Amino acid sequence: MAYPNQYGYQPYPTYLPQQDQMYRAQYAQQMAGVQQLQQPTQGAPIWVQGEAGAKSFLVAPGQSLILMDSEAEVFYIKSTDASGVPMPLRIFDYKERTGAQRPSQAAQTPSVEYVTRAEFEAFVAKLAQMTTPVQQEQTQHVRRGLREEDMIDA
Repeated sequence: MAYPNQYGYQPYPTYLPQQDQMYRAQYAQQMAGVQQLQQPTQGAPIWVQGEAGAKSFLVAPGQSLILMDSEAEVFYIKSTDASGVPMPLRIFDYKERTGAQRPSQAAQTPSVEYVTRAEFEAFVAKLAQMTTPVQQEQTQHVRRGLREEDMIDA
């Protein structure tokens, strides 16, 4: 047992549970602040120095980030799977597009070919010529609402 000396000094501090809760709360706030600093803000570009900087950048599990290279006109997409294992680093080059290099609208829109009404009618006529009269007769019965059993009895 420790006895107070004449100066009021106690060699062992007294333990108060309220202090422990206060220290835990302060520690949790400090750690939350550190974690917020480590996580990049959404939408802000992340700059790295070269491919080595992109490879060494840590990404949270299940996330993908765009990393901009500060040394070249390159950007990287770094991804990890759900367990945190990094996926292969994807590397892209970019360059400025000037007014003279803008692609035309015709090159951007995919060409779509449609059949005209005249071509469709010609196709229907050829198809009608290729079908046999029996098939045409069955088709007419089906259009009238007759079943195959009715056609056999008729």
